[in-house]
Amino acid sequence: MVAVPYRGELMAPDAIARAAADALASDPFYATISAPHAADPSARADVLNHYFACSIAAGEQFGRVVRHEQPAGVAVWTLPLAPSVQIIAQQRKHSALIRCLGADGMRLYDAIVAFMSDATAPWVDAKAWYLSIAAVVPDAQNAGVGRRLLAPTLSDADNAGVACYLETFTPRSRSFYARLGFDLRAEVHEPTTGTDYAIMVREPRSR
Repeated sequence: MVAVPYRGELMAPDAIARAAADALASDPFYATISAPHAADPSARADVLNHYFACSIAAGEQFGRVVRHEQPAGVAVWTLPLAPSVQIIAQQRKHSALIRCLGADGMRLYDAIVAFMSDATAPWVDAKAWYLSIAAVVPDAQNAGVGRRLLAPTLSDADNAGVACYLETFTPRSRSFYARLGFDLRAEVHEPTTGTDYAIMVREPRSR
C-alpha cells in the first residue's frame, strides 16, 4: 500500500509495475496509448512503467489492489465511489497520466476510455466491480498466479452480492476468465486501437 494518499504524482515504478508493463506492452490498449513513443523503445517502456505505477497507486487509494511478489503480478480493481470522490480520483489520475503519457498519448487514452465506457454501460450494473488491470510477469504466466490474484476479490464480490466485469483485447484470455465465471456479453470494435475487444461479466455466486 502507498504510505500517503495518492495525489496524482508521477510514481516511481517498482518491480510490480514493471512486471505489468512487460506483461501488457503488446496489448492494443497499452500499445496505442504509448504509440507516440514508438520510435524510442526505451522511452516507450519507461512510459508504460510509470503508467502502471500511477494506476496501481490510484487503485490502492480509490479501489483495490492485490499483489503477488514472487513471481510478480498484480490485479487492480475499480470500485464504485461516491460522486465527489469519483471526481477527485479522476482528477488525480489524469494529473499523473498527462505527465506520463504526454499530450498525444493522453488524447489517445481519453478517446479509448470514453468509447469503452459508453459501450460497456448497457451491459454492466453501476454497482459492479471493474477489473481494470490483471497482469503476471511473462515467465510465470499459465502457472496459477492469475487465479490467485483474482480469487480474493471475486470471493468478496460474491459475499457482497455484486457483479464483476472486465474488458479484454486478448482473445486467448477469454477462456481463463470464463473458468472464473465471467461470461461474454459483447464483442465491440474499438476505433482508436482498430481492434475488437470483449466485455465479460461475472454475476455473484450464491453462498
